[in-house]
This record gives sequence, C-alpha cells and structure tokens, in this order.
Amino acid sequence: MSFKTITPGEVPSAALHAYLLGAVAPRPIAFASTIDKEGNVNLSPFSFFNVFGSNPPIAIFSPARRVRDNTIKHTLENVQEVPEVVINVVNYAMVQQTSLSSCEYPKGDNEFEKAGFTELASEMVKPPRVKESPVQLECKVLDIIYTGTEGGAGNLIVCEVLKIHVSKSVLNEDGRIDQHKIDLVGRLGGDWYVRASGDALFQVEKPNTKLGIGFDKLPKAIRESKVLTGNQWAQLANVSELPVATNFSAEESFHKAAGMLLDNGKVAEAWALLSA
Repeated sequence: MSFKTITPGEVPSAALHAYLLGAVAPRPIAFASTIDKEGNVNLSPFSFFNVFGSNPPIAIFSPARRVRDNTIKHTLENVQEVPEVVINVVNYAMVQQTSLSSCEYPKGDNEFEKAGFTELASEMVKPPRVKESPVQLECKVLDIIYTGTEGGAGNLIVCEVLKIHVSKSVLNEDGRIDQHKIDLVGRLGGDWYVRASGDALFQVEKPNTKLGIGFDKLPKAIRESKVLTGNQWAQLANVSELPVATNFSAEESFHKAAGMLLDNGKVAEAWALLSA
C-alpha cells in the first residue's frame, strides 16, 4: 500500500478541508437551532459534532469559519448573544430539508420557514426544537473555544445537555433507541451522506470482561492463515480461552468455511470447525 502524504500549511486550506471531510467520516449532524438577542431564530446543520461524556452530558459542535471568505456563521453570533442551543438529530426523512436550511439566507430569515420545519417550544431554553427531528437536546452553552482566526478555523461550542426529547416512534420494546427505526444519516465529504439503517448496520461484539486471548495467543496454524482476514482473526482472538484441542487445522478450505461462519457472527462454530 502506498500513501500520499499531506502536510497542513503546504496545501490550500480548501484542499486540506476536503481531505479531512473525506477521511474523518461519517460524521453525525448537529442541527442547531439558536436565537439572537432580538428574538430571531436560526437553524443550521453542522457535522463537526459529537458528545463527550454523560455525567455531565456534554455535546460539542463547531460552526467553523468559512474557508472561502473567512466569515463566521449566524449560529456562532447567536450563541455569543444568547448562550443556548437545541441540537436536533437528523434522520433520512428530513435530510433534504436539512440541506436546504444550510443555504446562506440573510440574517433574520427563519430557516424553519425556509426549509419547511415546525417550531416546537423548548422547556428549558429559548431556541425552539425541530418537531420533525426524532431526538432533540436542549442545551446551555458553557464555553466557546476559538481555535484560530483564519478561514477554516473551528469555534468549539461546548454545551451541557439539560433535557432530551426522544420520539416514541424510534424506541424498541425495552424503551431504548432502535437504530433501524431512528434511521440516522451521517455526513461524508463533498455532497455525500450515508444512511445508517438496513444492510449498512452491523454489530461488533464488545471485548469480553474476562479479556480476549489476543492475536498473540492464536494457534500458529490460524495466525498464519492466508485466508482469514484481520476482522476474522480479531473475532477469534476475542474469546476468553482457547477451545480444548491438540491440533488446529491449517487447511485453507477449513479456514474459508470458518471465515463464512465468522462473517455471520458464529464464533463458537468457527472455533469448533478449526479445532475439529
């Protein structure tokens, strides 16, 4: 594998920005509703976003300075005046409207109206919620971290989540969010998004509390397989102890069959085959 190496400062900001957005993805979308001191509402999506802890529950998003002309966004201006925000999550049913709201409408224009969303009164903050969003986080702004003054610089808005509203339509029978029902979307580079539902979803079993044996403890016949992949080795190495066996198969046909079992999450069956 060969690599193209990019050094920040040696390429235009726009090019570096594109590489970062294409590589660090998919990114969740913070659909942020804010309000200025005059009471004007703004609604805009940001994909520099995530949560950072749950006690206290902290969310951070960044309305970065525009790369092309180094201007700042209305969202940043608003939270400087009224340090409150509602972060609405974005699912597939609303993604086109969300994109429409990102148009650079003049200050004072209400993107709820421009993009066809419904304002829903919040309970603890002034900015309204997006009724169409399946989860809405009412937040107070704790801090704004300015990372630079040039185009592309981030402005990290650090928020504490005060209240969470979850649509019952996306809950499973245990009252948890069902990832298929919520049907989230993520942001990629360029005009690309990803839909996080259906066949795109898969599960990875968390490491055992007893610790997985690790790659180094895999039998040589398996560790030196020309057929098994890194993902498949990792599934085998996540067991807490090796099966009781004196010999493990080095046959490629067995490894291929075991790989198919592993791809379907059947780790115990794969070990049984390899140790037969």
